[in-house]
Amino acid sequence: MVNLAPMKNLWRDSDAQAAVERYGARGVPEPLALRVYTSRLIGGDPALVLHGGGNTSVKGTAAHGPYGDGGDAGAPEAGEPPNALFVKGSGWDLATIEPEGFPAVRLEPIRALRSVARMSDEAMVSALRGQLLDPSAPNPSVEALLHAFLPHRFVDHTHADAILALVDQPGPEAVCREVFGPRLAVLPFVFPGFPLAGIAMEAFERDPSVEGIVLINHGLFTFGETARESYGRMIHWTGVAQQALADGANGGAGGGKRVFPVRAGLYEPDRAVLAEAAPIIRGALGFADPAAPEGRRGMLLHFRTSEAIRAFVDGQGVEDYAGRGVATPDHIIRTKNLPLLLPPLEADASQRNLALAESLSVGVAAYVDAYQAYFDAGNREAPKGAGGEAGGDTGGDSGGGKTMLDPLPRIVLLPGAGFFAAGKTETEARIAADIYEHTIGVIAAAESYGRYVPLDAPRLFEMEYWSLEQAKLGRSAEKPFSRQVVLITGAASGIGRATALAFAAEGAHLALLDLDPAGLEDVAALVEAAGQVEFPGQRGAAAVLPCDVTAPAAVADAFQDAALRFGGVDVVVSNAGRVWQGAMGEVSEQDLRASFELNFFAHQTVAAEAVRLFARQGTGGRLLFNASKSAFNPGPGMGPYALPKAALIALMKQYAVDYAGIGVRSNAVNADRVHTALFGDGVLEQRAKARGVGVEEYLSGNLLGLPVRTEDVAAAFVMLARAERTTGTVLPVDGGNIAAAPR
Repeated sequence: MVNLAPMKNLWRDSDAQAAVERYGARGVPEPLALRVYTSRLIGGDPALVLHGGGNTSVKGTAAHGPYGDGGDAGAPEAGEPPNALFVKGSGWDLATIEPEGFPAVRLEPIRALRSVARMSDEAMVSALRGQLLDPSAPNPSVEALLHAFLPHRFVDHTHADAILALVDQPGPEAVCREVFGPRLAVLPFVFPGFPLAGIAMEAFERDPSVEGIVLINHGLFTFGETARESYGRMIHWTGVAQQALADGANGGAGGGKRVFPVRAGLYEPDRAVLAEAAPIIRGALGFADPAAPEGRRGMLLHFRTSEAIRAFVDGQGVEDYAGRGVATPDHIIRTKNLPLLLPPLEADASQRNLALAESLSVGVAAYVDAYQAYFDAGNREAPKGAGGEAGGDTGGDSGGGKTMLDPLPRIVLLPGAGFFAAGKTETEARIAADIYEHTIGVIAAAESYGRYVPLDAPRLFEMEYWSLEQAKLGRSAEKPFSRQVVLITGAASGIGRATALAFAAEGAHLALLDLDPAGLEDVAALVEAAGQVEFPGQRGAAAVLPCDVTAPAAVADAFQDAALRFGGVDVVVSNAGRVWQGAMGEVSEQDLRASFELNFFAHQTVAAEAVRLFARQGTGGRLLFNASKSAFNPGPGMGPYALPKAALIALMKQYAVDYAGIGVRSNAVNADRVHTALFGDGVLEQRAKARGVGVEEYLSGNLLGLPVRTEDVAAAFVMLARAERTTGTVLPVDGGNIAAAPR
């Protein structure tokens, strides 16, 4: 729900002064330091902006040094008017922005564009970049012209939840004038950039006393001569909106009707049932792509629920209010306009998964057809406005000729449970979930006040396919294992650790299993340090799952965790193992059984859980086992280890035979003499002594005379995971050992 408690002004003189001193030590002038300080206050409140939304600016002087060009902008004398605009740059988030996130543009040449009758988006971007003091700086915000045209030194812009609940109403102009009075100008929805800058400036010129602008279906601008004043006005007017919503919810102006009456008798799935449902949903949200691994692109999922979310998805009218669209057009690139609504899960376990798969098949097909119709209509008939003058020509980037984005839903509503958000990465899925959770609050507040009426589909199409909006998502090439989840056992050290890092480098999301939680945390930290994490404060690529793989219940829990964290699993590397030694006639039954439990039965437990998940997901899968040369060429005293490893080879082949029909590939890596913790307790030294050589000579005792590294084994696992037409095989990684060759 929208927070209806009064907004808190978080400005603190001591914190502001600390920011001035901290940034001043880096040569940052005081106005820019305070701009950073209040921008971070705004960005830190998700009720104001989410994930890169909103923008802020300050007008200042372009001085020599890192925050000016030292060129023709010069270094104005004290008291001279501002000659540069420092405005939020593309790719920066207000919550974490630094001075470098405010590219500076020469102010007067940009203000001169006020007299231009029309301007395409491309021309606007070119003009802004042409006036950058630092040519290598990021692109200025698309709202930079509005910030420049207004005379105020500080300008703030947000998509506050409370504001959206009021601007997404029938007759929103009248609502806003009643709530805010004359101190805020109220403008109809106009596309950001040149069109909005023009009408915003006209509104200010009609009444220079206004201290902010409310944009219907969009958000709020406030401005002032100081950072404190502009920020304070943002908090004040958002608080006014909150109070109006609270009054309406309590029976005041909006009537206070009950929102989302809940359907009775809904089945409420527990964690295990949701973990079964997630791969079914994930499998349905994919599409064919010959250039992708396995010939398809999938999604990562993120599940979310709360009391407010449940009230929304369980509501009797969810088909209606969830089907009206996004709260602000800025969100459409993250969540699509509409969610996919599924029927509640069946209480009958014998029918549940089949019914879910059938409803997904029908629902996704209908969603894709509806999106295609939306695209066709928009591509053919979209009104002008995405560039050019307000209501005028858009330049060359509107109307026909656009390429349709993937038509799959990003939000899947599941009554009785919550919702799943989808994205190309876990980061994207979490962002979509954050945005939709706030959308739920906006819809609830808007419905309580009056009726939720967002922007219509034709204008939304323009926004979704606006080149400057699409640029926010980036166009970097996807790595080979992006969108895929790799589960690795024994991941805390040795071969498992190296395999985790190898798959992470290929873009995979990781589910890491081991008995050693601290070791898993270390591996996850290495993944994070390597740049695999995109979502601030979260491991966007590594789930740490402490697990004893010899305990079937623990393995089942780990697979459930992976399914709920990512939506499913695509590759399983069953790696955990340990060496037991002893002559076969002398080894204790306890040791032999312990070796079989870890080196054979644990692999069977992991593989069985994997194929059950693969079958639900319906997209195939890859089973990879860490075997051993001992399976083919056992050494003296190695029977307790060699026997279960030989059985593991047979297990791998049996999975290849039994599950090829559902697209599962099963293979093994046959490594030898890799220096890992597997050879703990003096095993390595004993093996070397038995051959009459030193440890280093023992490790290099192969045809190539080279020791085999953990990274070599990891590379073999990655290679097998990519080998689309290979199953039932053993790949030696041993430097050459003819006696242990599989064939």
